[in-house]
Amino acid sequence: MEAGVRVRRHASEIGAWEMVDRAPATRLQAHVRRYTGYVESGARPLRRREMPTGNVVLILSLGPAIDVHTPGSTGPAERLTSFVAGLDDSYAVTEHAGFQHGVQVDLTPLGAFQFFGLPLSEVASRVVPLEDILGNDAPRLLERLHAAPGWETRFELLDEAIASGLDDHLPASPDVAWAWRRLTESEGQLSIGELAEELRCSRRHLTSRFREQLGMRPKTFARVLRFDRAVRGLRLDGGTRLAEIAHGCGYYDQAHFNRDFRRFAGSTPSEFLARQLPDGGGTAGL
Repeated sequence: MEAGVRVRRHASEIGAWEMVDRAPATRLQAHVRRYTGYVESGARPLRRREMPTGNVVLILSLGPAIDVHTPGSTGPAERLTSFVAGLDDSYAVTEHAGFQHGVQVDLTPLGAFQFFGLPLSEVASRVVPLEDILGNDAPRLLERLHAAPGWETRFELLDEAIASGLDDHLPASPDVAWAWRRLTESEGQLSIGELAEELRCSRRHLTSRFREQLGMRPKTFARVLRFDRAVRGLRLDGGTRLAEIAHGCGYYDQAHFNRDFRRFAGSTPSEFLARQLPDGGGTAGL
């Protein structure tokens, strides 16, 4: 593996997995956060709780389907192979039967808007089969990824495919792009009033434009960013500085912190920490 690639491996009674992270090519880093290749096997099904991060997630499956359940849905879990998960303000639960193989692409909302060539309001709080968005390009991309000899070649193929898709579509409007960047830079701690003032527009106008193009109200997006920062801090710290992390992420008291955690993760911070799988394996579901 070349420099800049992180490999995580685990083997126990829970199961065995290899996860390979790599940043995208430099020219794509405003549009793509990371690639993660994964192979996972176990003697029994494994369920995970997937938290909102402020990214749009693209799953490119090289193996069997997985079940995806969102708490707000009233029907059974959706069984999907390759799919897009739009911005959401709650967690989802995924489950596979014992084997998984594929690549996860974490796209910024600006990158997803331009790559897919559609308003992200059409995929917000949803999981959508990849072919419904990319059409005939979806099976062609999956075939090339499946035939590739290893992770690095797959990541290079994704660099090419995403760059090509970005060239085919227009970017988000400058005001929405500016708002997204400012919220991201502040990790969700810039108020929407301040943001509207910087853009010299009304809060209503900003909210409407942001929601249509990126799929979420800017105020909600800011809350998700604060939550994601807290999650990353807790995973690194293990919960020993919980109050300090909460304050640093913009939560004014513990009740505020717990309320947002229940909204986005379906648990308290302590319960969340107790569900962490070893070696970067994610969060166990219920």
